[in-house]
Amino acid sequence: MAQPPTGPAHPAPDTLLTSDVHPVDEKLPLARLVPAALQHIAAMYAGVVTPPLIIGQAVGLDAAGMTRLIAASLLIAGLATILQTVGVANIAGNRLPFVNAASSAGIAPMLAIAETSAPGRQLPAIYGAVMVAGVFCLLVGPFFGRLLRFFPPLVTGVVITLIGVTLMPVPVAWARGGDATAADFGATKYLALAGFTLLVILLFQRFGRGFVRQVALLLGLFIGTLAAIPFGMADFSALREAPVAALPSPFAFGAPEFQPAAVLSLCIVMLVLMTESSAGMLALGEICERRSDGRTITRGLRTDGIATLLGPVFGGFPTSAFAQNVGVVSLTRVRSRYVVAVAGAALLVLGAFPVLGAVVSLVPMPVLGGAGIVLFGSIAVSGIRTLSEAGLDDSSNIILVAVALGAGIIPLAAPTFYAGFPAWAQTVLGSGISAGALVAVALNLFFHHLGTRSHPAVALKSS
Repeated sequence: MAQPPTGPAHPAPDTLLTSDVHPVDEKLPLARLVPAALQHIAAMYAGVVTPPLIIGQAVGLDAAGMTRLIAASLLIAGLATILQTVGVANIAGNRLPFVNAASSAGIAPMLAIAETSAPGRQLPAIYGAVMVAGVFCLLVGPFFGRLLRFFPPLVTGVVITLIGVTLMPVPVAWARGGDATAADFGATKYLALAGFTLLVILLFQRFGRGFVRQVALLLGLFIGTLAAIPFGMADFSALREAPVAALPSPFAFGAPEFQPAAVLSLCIVMLVLMTESSAGMLALGEICERRSDGRTITRGLRTDGIATLLGPVFGGFPTSAFAQNVGVVSLTRVRSRYVVAVAGAALLVLGAFPVLGAVVSLVPMPVLGGAGIVLFGSIAVSGIRTLSEAGLDDSSNIILVAVALGAGIIPLAAPTFYAGFPAWAQTVLGSGISAGALVAVALNLFFHHLGTRSHPAVALKSS
């Protein structure tokens, strides 16, 4: 038998540890960590504050109430993101560079609840329904992990592509000014600023090297904002009016009320959010080269449920994955979960000190629009890359992808297509991501599972 190596031939322990660290678990130096975290904050900030802005205005909150609502959303997003990235044993957290925050998918049903509730009882009715939706997520979440064998690359590729495609109207609206009701919406000055920001990012990607290319998005946002100042397109009023500190207090908007119809609608929304969150985890697993298994999905959804259940105590809304930040990871290739954990900690600070959050909000909407085209487009590219490995030389697979993509694009091409359907069907099918995912799963069952002796994927265990 060969003798084991002795003496200095053994590598030092530090060398083994360094070489064995997966990029997801890498702890970057501060000089790289902070800028990378700032990119995530810049990409998510507008999305995080959108639900409280819209709901707060709909229920007639004053400036102080709006500040509390926004602060609560930032705080809950920070806590959920830290829990998701760092994790707690085998209980919660997918331990991926995954951002959790209030989802815009719940805005429409929450507005419907507000319209059917008495003045002064609108937010309590919304928060009661959100809390039950959080419990629902905690109860149903573990089963999602066991269903992963129905999500092979053929299905996940469709879903990832649809995430990028269906999000494209968001940066397009930002590039046109952000406010569709404004008289100058779509003005040339906004489009020029968005185009300039996009050009700056492309130039840094083309001529930058190393770390400069990784922070091209952040540099584009910074330079685009500087370019907007001489033309009066950077609004500093939020910075002047924001209070220095404003911690949310429990049930500041009233004790939750539990209305059956409101609860039902939010539970349906939670199913949609769980589908999108699972798709986001699958997408991020592919991007990070650490595929999400059943236990990962279960822990991630459990984090969604915890944040959704506890969020309303301080003024939060249904919490789910943020696809924008999946795009940041895909674009920059910085896959360390600790970068996103630092971004979550920064959200906590922004929520506790609104004056700091206002600094981030100085980035004009057209600048965000120019950067968003790159972000969301890169998500679609990740989906196309996954589909390229899914056996598209088979005719049944081609039909599956074609029909699922078509179903996902219908809400984008014809927003009123499902107007005559029941409310629950509009909620599910009106989201291109969930509609495409459901069709892809159903066709995958039809072509590859029903009546066949073997399955293309092995069932995954769930914790």
